[in-house]
Amino acid sequence: MASAPTHIVAAGAIAAKRILVIGSGGSGKTTFARRLAERTTLPLIHLDALYWRPGWDPTPADEWRARVEALANEPAWIMDGNYGGTLDIRLAASDTIVFLDVPRLVCLWRVVRRQLQHAGQNRAELPAGCPERLRWEFVKWIWTYPAVRRGSILRRLDDLKPHKRVYVLRSSREMNRFLDGLAEA
Repeated sequence: MASAPTHIVAAGAIAAKRILVIGSGGSGKTTFARRLAERTTLPLIHLDALYWRPGWDPTPADEWRARVEALANEPAWIMDGNYGGTLDIRLAASDTIVFLDVPRLVCLWRVVRRQLQHAGQNRAELPAGCPERLRWEFVKWIWTYPAVRRGSILRRLDDLKPHKRVYVLRSSREMNRFLDGLAEA
């Protein structure tokens, strides 16, 4: 799956109303989605802010699925987050998918940097009562993401290509080129 050249991005992104941003932890989903929302003026949904309750208590699976279904049925959005149990809903509802396929060492560096910057504090995209933390399970998830999850995501995205706009961005440079292409459109 090749990276999206700017001319394709500019031509394809104009009609996008439901954009899903996915990728490993630390891939830059939140920052990319925020910048994308600024350029498109589409409403931004950070799934982490809705999934977690104070004290890092997860939303029960059935309640979470219903909430994601309601969000996905909205007429326009940019949605960032993974949550594999609801990926089917979000892929079906989106017209554009951006997969941030960033190397795991970059992802790990970003989460360590984020921890150093925000340790014990709440980031804006997280609910109150969920201070920044770095847990071994999260580090392990990032480290194993390429071997365990990446291939199946790329296959799913490849199957969607005839019906949806799919962009795989592998670096900050490609993300910036994508966003710059929107500004030019």
